[in-house]
This record gives sequence, structure tokens and C-alpha cells, in this order.
Amino acid sequence: MQKVLAFLICLLGHSNVLAQEPFYKDKTIRIIVGSSAGNTQDQMTRLLARHLDKYIQGNPHLIVENMAGASSMIAANYLFRVAKGDGLTMGVVARALYFDQLVGRKEVQFDWARFAWIGSPVQGNEVLFVGGNTPYKSIRDVVNSRESPRCGASGTTSTGYYIPKLMNEIFGAKFHVVTGYSGGSEMDLAVQRGETQCRATSVSGFTGFGHFKDWRQTGSARVLVQTGRKRDAKLPDVPTVYELMEEFKTPDWGRRLAAVMLSPGEFGWPMVAPPGIPVDRVKALRAAFMKALADPELMAEAKKRQLDLEPSSGEELEGLAREVIAQPPEIIERMKALLGN
Repeated sequence: MQKVLAFLICLLGHSNVLAQEPFYKDKTIRIIVGSSAGNTQDQMTRLLARHLDKYIQGNPHLIVENMAGASSMIAANYLFRVAKGDGLTMGVVARALYFDQLVGRKEVQFDWARFAWIGSPVQGNEVLFVGGNTPYKSIRDVVNSRESPRCGASGTTSTGYYIPKLMNEIFGAKFHVVTGYSGGSEMDLAVQRGETQCRATSVSGFTGFGHFKDWRQTGSARVLVQTGRKRDAKLPDVPTVYELMEEFKTPDWGRRLAAVMLSPGEFGWPMVAPPGIPVDRVKALRAAFMKALADPELMAEAKKRQLDLEPSSGEELEGLAREVIAQPPEIIERMKALLGN
């Protein structure tokens, strides 16, 4: 009897130890990046992943995988429909992907507002630039041109698509958007080859590390417009969309449309997870995300790479996601016309 009692006590103690072990102990977390390897978003995600594990109880192993295609539509659909809602899979998707949901594209298999929002390392305003060998010095040059500059884009929710389209809609520009590129590297190569003349990208990407630094120094790229409400300190001579709307006397409907179409900047480079994750795990991932971005080593490396960190919490992004999805019919119809739906 005493042996049986001792065995039961030992078994109970072992069960308690197991119950107290953190969920993430000896686990692997996958982070899916919905773009090609090597671009700014991918490199920032990999930098974050190198520090995130130490702020998650249990110190899980983190791996980063690329799932490029259709401006991260493939990755978003995978996260929403295929990946398990257990907290072991997250992903970084295009900030404007909700456009496709709003206009009702059949490829959409996700609900933007139902993702588990983890956070974003930046708030990402955009720039639209042209090759340095083109004749365009301003948006007005594009408006007055007889030619239609070709801008490369990966999909209909990529900045390379909707920003030139918005410029056409509210300013009467003549940009022609060419889709089908797998990522930023291909689009940049297209500009170098003269296959296209323009593309849009993030301010932080354009002013940060990599080949854009050489382009700026050699005059191989010329920025026509930036999307922030204020001029970025690193681009003091480049007008904002809002300044240009004053210059072009854009009507109220155009201003409202621009506000909706430029909201992706507030999402930055959002990290999301499948719906259905237990609340405590979502809280743990959100807390770890913000702590990792405050890590001195991460901050030092980001500064070295000229990446300006401006984190948004998962709670902030969750509220924003609900807000942007709740658009009135007239705005949705304008977006459908602009996006070619």
C-alpha cells in the first residue's frame, strides 16, 4: 500500500511539473514572410526573429520562411486557412492586403479583422520613384507627358500598384502598372534594365541600407512623391500627396479616397497569426514582440542599417483592422474602379 501511495505521489508531482512547463518549451515557431528574400521587410523580420525567442517563455526555436507571390496573398491565405491556430505560426503580410477583401476579389480566403494581430516594427509611409534617366522631375511632368511611365508591381495590393493608380485617379497622372513581379528585387532590376520606369516602395526601405543607397548617391532614382502627412526628415525636398492635393485642388471625394488608400502606412509591416489562438498565447507573443523591438542589440543593428523603428502594438493594429474594413459603399465602389475590379 505504501509503495502504491508513493507511486501516486510521484506521478502527481511529475504531472504538476509538466503542467508548469511553458507551452513554448522545446517548440518551433515559424514566421512566414509573404515576400521574396532579401528585401527590407524580409531582413527586418529576420533581425526581429534573432531576438524574439528570448522574450518568449520557454525559449522556442524560430525559423523564417519566404512564401512570396501575389503581394503576400498566398501567405495570408495560408495563415488564415491552412496554418493551425496554436501560436506556432505567424506571418508578415502586405499592409494593404485588406483592399482585396474590400473590393471582393475571389482570391481572398481571409478576413482581415479576424487575424490575431501581433505588432509592427514600423509605421511605413511610401515613396514613388522613377529611374534617374527618365525625363520626369515631378508628378506634374507625368500628368503633362504624352507617354505613360510603366511602374512594376507584384499584385493589386502592393504599393507598386495602388499608389500609381491613386496618382492617376486624384491628379490625372498617366502611370501604367505592370503586375506579375515576384518581389522588390525583380522590380528594381526592371527599372535598371529600362523595362519599367518607376515603382513604389517604403520610405524606410528607400532611405535605408542596400542598393538604394547607391541609387541615391549616383542619381539612379528620383523620388516624385511621398505618402506621409508630413515630409520625412530624410526626404525634405519631396512633396507629400497631401501637399499635392492642395496644389491640384483635389475635390473632397478624392481626399476621402486618398485617406482610405493611404491607411496601410499605419499598418507598417504587420505580423499576424491565424485566428483561434488561445488568448494567453496571443498576449505572450504581443508582449515578446514589443520587448524584442526594445532590445538594445536589435536597436543598435537597426540603427546601423538606417532602419527607423516606430513599433505599433498588436492591440493598436487590431483596432485599425476593424476600422479599415468598415468602409461605406461609395468608398468601396471608388476603390473597385481604381483597382480595376
